[in-house]
Amino acid sequence: MRVTLATRIFAPEPAAAAFRLAALADDLVARGHEVDVLTTRYGSAHSEQHGRLRVRRARVKRSRDGFVRGYVSYLSFDVPLFFRLLGTRRPDAVVVEPPPTTGMVATVVCALRRVPVVWYAADVWSDAAVIAGAPRSVTSVLRRVESWVLRSAAAVLAVSPEVADRVRELSGREAVVVGNGVDTSVFSTAATSGGHAESAPAPPAPSFVYAGTSSEFQGAAVFVDALAIVRQQHPDARLTVLGGGQDAALLTERSHEFDTGVVTVLARQSPQIAAELLRTATASLASIVPGVGYDFAVPTKIFASTACGTPVIFAGPDAAAARVVRSSPLGWASAYDPPAIAAAMSEAIEAAQIPGHRTVRAAVAEWAEQTGSLSGVARRAADVVEGVAEQRRGRGRS
Repeated sequence: MRVTLATRIFAPEPAAAAFRLAALADDLVARGHEVDVLTTRYGSAHSEQHGRLRVRRARVKRSRDGFVRGYVSYLSFDVPLFFRLLGTRRPDAVVVEPPPTTGMVATVVCALRRVPVVWYAADVWSDAAVIAGAPRSVTSVLRRVESWVLRSAAAVLAVSPEVADRVRELSGREAVVVGNGVDTSVFSTAATSGGHAESAPAPPAPSFVYAGTSSEFQGAAVFVDALAIVRQQHPDARLTVLGGGQDAALLTERSHEFDTGVVTVLARQSPQIAAELLRTATASLASIVPGVGYDFAVPTKIFASTACGTPVIFAGPDAAAARVVRSSPLGWASAYDPPAIAAAMSEAIEAAQIPGHRTVRAAVAEWAEQTGSLSGVARRAADVVEGVAEQRRGRGRS
């Protein structure tokens, strides 16, 4: 069986989607299938082949901060993708990662070649466009395109029940919930070798880490406000933010309100560095701005943190992510409000000083291994892709 992955980002680029698709590719290869990845160049990573896995990278227009983001960047990937998909040896299935414009291109080409498409829905992009303040004309077209891509797909993979619900509302079709997770061989309680800790020295305790993209619907600046309150009682408290995103400049500007080293804002880092910082943190931070249309989201930051044995402070709506944090428990679920977040941060500092706290961290890590392992997510996704491809091959023989 031959599977093609069409995605604007792929490992080693540090992004949840990149690692999610890399894990899927590895699982399919382990089952004996051939996998072609049509993606973009990133850093020193170029096209390569390892056994049945071939990664073909093309140049793409990246934003100033290095992301494949924005209409021009998407077009610079989508237009060549049309011809790249036409020129590949005919696969049995094509797995497509958003944005919907990429899905539209893949759906058209695959319809011409009679190849089924599997859409990987990590979220609903037309919702994100509304949150970002895109013009109504743009969001209307994007919603119609996304709905059509969803309806046309042979199968839809969703990272959570809440995303599956949004898929159903938008397109009237069901999605297979495969879950969300992280690579627990990297994000774990065991320190990695290679000197990564020297590249990003961990601040002294008590410290908090926000690891991941800081977009407008996450509103990570609220943690800076909360830290100012916490430091009235715990003057040594520190905050480290890494990952970049729309709010990176704002966070850097806000960091100047404190003494040097109190709030540190880093660009995107390797997963190993992120894991090292998370392991040594008092607690990690994750957030979603309530009421902007993203209440259903469960940030991957939660899984990365817990896999390292670090409890989470989630600030946002009393919805999906808050329920996940409270369920085990994995930490603190707070209102999206600086005083409430500050109270949770203070509780985390005090909890870390209680004898037996290591047992709590071990329980958090065990939950992540059982629930948030990327290998389990990849296995469930590969089952769906394999089923779709086998149906296509069966029709070809009939």
